[in-house]
Amino acid sequence: MLDLDEDAAMDADHLVGEEPGLPSQQRAWAAAVMEPVRWVRMLCRELGATFVAGVVLVYGLSQGFAGSFFRVASDYYWKDVQQVQPATVQFLSVFFYVPWVLKPLWGVMTDVFPVHGYRRRPYFLFSGILGTVSATIVAMATGLPVSSAVLCLVGISTAVAIADVTIDACIAKNSIDKPALAPDMQSLCAFSSSLGALIGYATSGMFVHHLGAQGALGVMAIPPATVVFLGFFIYEMKTYQHSVKEKVLNKVSGAVKGMVRTIKYPVVWKPSLYMFLSLALSISTHEGQFYWYTNKTPPNPGFSQEFVGLVHAIGAVASMVGVFIYHKWLKDYPFRSILFYAQLLYGVSGLLDLTFVLRWNLALGVPDASFVTLEECVSRVVGRVRLMPMMVLSTKLCPPGVEGTFFALLMCIDSLGMLAAKAGGATVLRALHVTRTDFGHLWLAVLLRNVLRLATLGAIFLVPTADQTDVLVPRELVASSPAAVADDEEERLQLAMLTSHTDEV
Repeated sequence: MLDLDEDAAMDADHLVGEEPGLPSQQRAWAAAVMEPVRWVRMLCRELGATFVAGVVLVYGLSQGFAGSFFRVASDYYWKDVQQVQPATVQFLSVFFYVPWVLKPLWGVMTDVFPVHGYRRRPYFLFSGILGTVSATIVAMATGLPVSSAVLCLVGISTAVAIADVTIDACIAKNSIDKPALAPDMQSLCAFSSSLGALIGYATSGMFVHHLGAQGALGVMAIPPATVVFLGFFIYEMKTYQHSVKEKVLNKVSGAVKGMVRTIKYPVVWKPSLYMFLSLALSISTHEGQFYWYTNKTPPNPGFSQEFVGLVHAIGAVASMVGVFIYHKWLKDYPFRSILFYAQLLYGVSGLLDLTFVLRWNLALGVPDASFVTLEECVSRVVGRVRLMPMMVLSTKLCPPGVEGTFFALLMCIDSLGMLAAKAGGATVLRALHVTRTDFGHLWLAVLLRNVLRLATLGAIFLVPTADQTDVLVPRELVASSPAAVADDEEERLQLAMLTSHTDEV
């Protein structure tokens, strides 16, 4: 495989037509323009075009666009349509994380319960149909009770979670087969997610303003509909099985035993514990802040729906900048070093929220609109740089053969951390009596959140000092994995059948 810089130079030569005497600066610009194209072409060549398309659809449209659009539209839905208190919204949002906590279940299903010989395609189809139906109901039903609305939104979250764990299984497998490309795959995921989020945030305020919060949620039916098509065209070799019931039970047993055996290794459970603590201790005060900065009563900022969407859209651009910074300069740093400094910046950057809530920005002569935009950009860049090495680390901890199941387990641990952060934030908001109209103690909640973020640094010793391209799974675990042996047998059977078919031709 050619080096990226060499390929970029070749494309630049082709672009400029190899004209003699062309200034070197123009050649450098041409190479820079072609580099993203070259990078995507390399990924398509090494990993498969349908895999790359699947990552873009799931991470870009289903998670990026739908996730960002849902964040703005649902906030206004609970505030204006259902008219519930901010602490209550945070408690209800805990239910949206339940499907993500159940990711090991979805992982086991995709790994060991093939449908008509396919382990990935049917689950894309199911998730797409579930998401489309759930979004349609919540958008069209009038006078929907809170319980029914929660159920529909949980259905949307379940659909995204199943699609996510299915594509993550593909990513984890490719990370094992081609470990050198693991950071590149995470960069593709992050770029796709950030671009989708940019579009979602940029359009969410406009849709909420013109269609209302409930009508805007109807847009959420589009992304899962595209996942249905993904289930038809993504490349996957069909498995040929005999004694299906017995084999399924054996694979379930092997997957569970493999997870238990793997999580007992210190090189696995220590970083998993750190990632949980990093997420759980960063309690969420989002709903309290959202209710505050959209409140029209002076001296509250009273931001409009369009401006809220615009700020989030700018934040999505900043998130892409964070991806670029990581991909270009940080992906070669050891895990412990990058996560230490990222967590430190994460805690310090949270002080911008505190400054905004206390209105110190006005004392400094900085308008609310300018300051909140700055705060959003800084938090998004730091947040992305902090998250990406965690995702790379998670893929490195997965043993072969049960990569979908174990990666789902790690993501379940992360989801438990985010669930704990939501529940903890809701408890703090309620304890401090932060309501739809009373924000007097909101600054205390933000201050406590920042202190807990910095406290996470005390657990940084749990993160390995290995480089991001190193193999972390112990050799004996890879060699003795029953699921890996079963997969080898399955691949040999497929090869034998393919050879037989070729001989007949």
